[in-house]
Amino acid sequence: MTQTSLPVPANPATLALLREAFTELRTTRKLRHREAAAELGVSEGEALAAFVGEHVIRLDASTAEQFAGIFEAMPLLGEVMVLTRNDAVVHEKIGTFGKVSRNGPVGLTVGRAIDLRIFYAKWASAFAVREAYDDGVRKSLQFFDAQGVAITKVYLRDASDQAAFDALVERHASPVQQAGLAVEAAQPRPLQRDDAQIDVAGFHAAWAAMKDTHEFFDILRKFGVARLQALRLADAAYAEPIALNAIEALLNDAAATQLPIMVFVGNPGMIQIHTGPVQTIRTMGPWLNVLDADFNLHLRTNLVAHAWVVRKPTDDGVVTSVELFDAAGENIAMLFGARKPGQAEREDWRAAVQKLARLDDDPRAVEGARA
Repeated sequence: MTQTSLPVPANPATLALLREAFTELRTTRKLRHREAAAELGVSEGEALAAFVGEHVIRLDASTAEQFAGIFEAMPLLGEVMVLTRNDAVVHEKIGTFGKVSRNGPVGLTVGRAIDLRIFYAKWASAFAVREAYDDGVRKSLQFFDAQGVAITKVYLRDASDQAAFDALVERHASPVQQAGLAVEAAQPRPLQRDDAQIDVAGFHAAWAAMKDTHEFFDILRKFGVARLQALRLADAAYAEPIALNAIEALLNDAAATQLPIMVFVGNPGMIQIHTGPVQTIRTMGPWLNVLDADFNLHLRTNLVAHAWVVRKPTDDGVVTSVELFDAAGENIAMLFGARKPGQAEREDWRAAVQKLARLDDDPRAVEGARA
């Protein structure tokens, strides 16, 4: 597909051109927002901001406090659908918000329905959207990073409180409703240290001494090791590569046995979590999908470059995860057995994961993973 390039929106004429081209792609080729923006060579945030003054309202938010002020009002909306994604995985969860709390730039809402870890320091812009479709007007709140990449979106449903949405938008609307969005270039990825520079023995000792899974991030920082590099350097008892097709087998196994699992998907600004069983697993081209009433997952399997089983010691016993990474070494999804702090890991989850090591490998999978 040939990409059509447009200038970055900077003046009314350019914005009008962007709106026209974006609308044409959306209507004639039925592209999603993200796909249409990519086709035009702009970010999704830039494309959406071109419609400020029409069906898009810019919200008054540029600080953690302002973003939190908007997001902490989410419980007022009632039942919603929350969508969080990265380049490889889309995670959609339907339900109601519990209380949204904040500690500095980090937010949290915990519940069986909507379960989020929020990193407001990565948020840069916010918009309310009322977009017309054949079946009516779809309302949403959409949040973007400094590059105009979507962090999370909250969509209203039939059961949502429409008046609460309208009041929230009126309360937080920016006094200046000017179209366009200035974005920043992405920061270069930090260089990964050579293996020879890593204190592997110290790293192994720190891993073995973990009391809580959250200590893992501090260990990575302490020893200056990247996450995927850490798995490669880990003691084989704690990390092993598995076939890239293992995730499909795992989801099918969980669906067949009604094994409750936790599915973590995120980006630098948000982590979204599903806890519970999965039921309907479907493969459509490169997409592996969970299509349940309150939870949808869409995984681009051709973007999974590494898959690992990871085991971390804790005060509650070993906690096992299945972790997926893209070709750049970015974590795109993690799966755990459903559990709460203070509980031992489920034996049926461990048994399901143990089966993955016995899967026949595919040509892309584990060869050279520990080379």
